[in-house]
Amino acid sequence: MRIKTVLASSVAGLVIVGAVAGCGDQDTSSSMNSTAAMSSNGMSMANGMSTAMAPAASMTSAHGAFSGLNDKKVSGNVAVASGKVDLAGFASDEGPDLHLYLARGTSEADVDAGVELGKVAYDKASQSFTAPAGVDTADYTDVVVHCDKAKAVFGAAELMK
Repeated sequence: MRIKTVLASSVAGLVIVGAVAGCGDQDTSSSMNSTAAMSSNGMSMANGMSTAMAPAASMTSAHGAFSGLNDKKVSGNVAVASGKVDLAGFASDEGPDLHLYLARGTSEADVDAGVELGKVAYDKASQSFTAPAGVDTADYTDVVVHCDKAKAVFGAAELMK
């Protein structure tokens, strides 16, 4: 009887460990692994960005950190350089039609006047976008997460040069 109790407890423990591990985001864990690997190579953190982003930050013309707006949650970092917009550690509340914009502010009018970069996945930590030809990313002050269907700003990152 004692062996059955010990065996049942062990199986229950493994199920709990598996369930907790399954709750993690694979992108985050692989990003954490590469961060740990890069840290062992002597790279340091830069401006609160992950170590993996530190080399890009030195070549970055602008960067920022996302925060939620209008009772929505958005987090992560953005780096803008040479017409490329890279997201790292990105996460957002789910929306039916999320898009990323370069804008000069965070209002609906600012988004309407801004430049759409494309659809953004709410649950993908690392994403890259390319600004359309002829667009100078230095002309914009914010990267905005916007739900086009609901006409709602979910969050934004103010770009710092």
